[in-house]
Amino acid sequence: MFDFIRKHTKVTMALLFLLIVPSFILVGMNNKGPSGGNGGVVAVVDGKDITQPEWDAAHQNEVNRLRASMPTLDIKLLDSPEARYGTLERLVRDRVLAAAAAKGGLVVADQKLQRLYAEDKAIAAFRLPDGKFDRAGFIAQTGMAPEQYEAGLRADLATRQVMLGVAGTGLASKAIADVSLNAFFERREAQVAHFNTADYAARVNPGDAELEQFYKDNPSLFQAPEEASVEYVVLDLDSVKKSITVNEQDLKTYFEQNARQLAGNEERRASHILIEAPGSAPAAAREKAKEKAQQLLADVKKAPDSFAEVARKNSQDTGSAAAGGDLDFFAHNAMVKPFADAVFAMKKGDISDVVETEFGFHIIKLTDIKAPKQKSYEEMKPALEAELKQQLAQKKFAETAETFSNAVYEQSDTLRPIAERLKLEIKTAAKLTRTPVAGATGVLANPKFLAALFSPDSVEKKRNTEALEAGPSQLVSGRITQYTPARTLPLAEVKERVRTRLQQQRGAEMARKDGAEKLAAWKASPAAAALPAAVVVSRDQTQQVPAPVVSAILSADTSAMPALVGVDLGPQGYAVVNVRKVLPRPEQAAAAAQQAQAQYTQWWTSAESLAYYNILKERFKADIKVSRPAEQKAGA
Repeated sequence: MFDFIRKHTKVTMALLFLLIVPSFILVGMNNKGPSGGNGGVVAVVDGKDITQPEWDAAHQNEVNRLRASMPTLDIKLLDSPEARYGTLERLVRDRVLAAAAAKGGLVVADQKLQRLYAEDKAIAAFRLPDGKFDRAGFIAQTGMAPEQYEAGLRADLATRQVMLGVAGTGLASKAIADVSLNAFFERREAQVAHFNTADYAARVNPGDAELEQFYKDNPSLFQAPEEASVEYVVLDLDSVKKSITVNEQDLKTYFEQNARQLAGNEERRASHILIEAPGSAPAAAREKAKEKAQQLLADVKKAPDSFAEVARKNSQDTGSAAAGGDLDFFAHNAMVKPFADAVFAMKKGDISDVVETEFGFHIIKLTDIKAPKQKSYEEMKPALEAELKQQLAQKKFAETAETFSNAVYEQSDTLRPIAERLKLEIKTAAKLTRTPVAGATGVLANPKFLAALFSPDSVEKKRNTEALEAGPSQLVSGRITQYTPARTLPLAEVKERVRTRLQQQRGAEMARKDGAEKLAAWKASPAAAALPAAVVVSRDQTQQVPAPVVSAILSADTSAMPALVGVDLGPQGYAVVNVRKVLPRPEQAAAAAQQAQAQYTQWWTSAESLAYYNILKERFKADIKVSRPAEQKAGA
């Protein structure tokens, strides 16, 4: 029970807030993002544009949120083209649902919002000891006023109602589920003959003339990628800190003004006896619990030394009863308010009156007080200096970022003026490609920066890239100093690669030819088929059989068996499948069958929800105007 009484610290609550933050914080509450309406249109929903700056801002917000909740997450994964496109799809989804909610007149009642606030532990973290709401702390943590948060949350809840009518009513009977699941998990006994490319490639021995012809016919297979030598400058907190000195008097003033907070929080140690009576319990039950607590209080008042023994026998807090009610040391904000207020108003050795909380009725004994040790100015000076430098650097970075961005744009043929003005180092790198080279770190591993460096404007005119945000409080701009376009490597340099490619191509052709001939012969004379031992295959038990072969086995026409089917495995060769038996899905235990039906219902509901969302996309004319990353690669 004590685990439920003890509250999380504010640090934990802040992290929790980041983890449960609703989608409107990621994408902004309005149609205009922080960067305004400038920039190309990347999508349209209900006649309203989503611009490139809005997309960039939404993705950066999402990256910041994920990095805050998972600090070890690889930043490259967050800023990949696929991840960015996923953010755009979510941005479009939220706009579609918002439009549907507005047109449908869906609203959230004040009572529901108040109930949500009451249950939300993240919001409770911003309650001060006196019960008032910490408005300044909330704004600092979330970047928005409470009124903005409430409006956004109300809108977010309204959009959830759009899909609730479909997602909340999904239903699949056992009979329907069984038909689909039995077919999906059906097993088939089959023989599989593999015709592997590698076995045939070993027989291919092309001559020089053949190698030369293959090289001429396939120049794109033997190209060296484009490369560039670049110079770049990075503006970040570390570079800003180098120009900052902290005045000794400022340090002393800061120390004097914050001495109490810098010393840390007082902690107290207490024991308690809990008689459970949740706030939701009937009034009669709570009254009975209170009477019992008052009787125990009378007992321990008569014999204070018996407190631990009474707690062991009577306390209903299973986490502390065995230890005589001992809760160890805790700070004021680690306990629910009535409990903490009582403890921090007592003197050492005092026993409280009955204290009522949402968990029931407590009798508390204060056993110790740990006052924080006040450190001297000299002891605190290094930490104070680092903290003030950090604060000043963040302020100066915000002021300098605009200067940096403007300068690299206005003097687009050189980085030297801004480097000299801000005392930044001009760094260089050679042999960069469009994708990060092995071992690349920092901005040189940032796909967005590399894409800007290899943009047509940068390559052809050798202009500075725009100032790009490469990470939290980090801007970078670079320019190409030397560019080498992609080129076909000389045959002499890639001759062995040409040989391997040609062997693989010929080997795959030979495997397909041999496999197709065997298939025809075995169909004509099934008894003559030389096939390996049979295996039983299903979608959930593939027996390490390649996915295309599993698909062929399970989709083969079994109206007449044995059923022989050929499978083209592309560069890997060919396979011939002989399906001999169809086996029913194994009988399921009651619990497993129930779980499977629930899973099927979830699949069915997801499919219905997706279909409904696609209808909404058509209704509100949602149009994403940029291609998926895979499509871009395919057309490159």
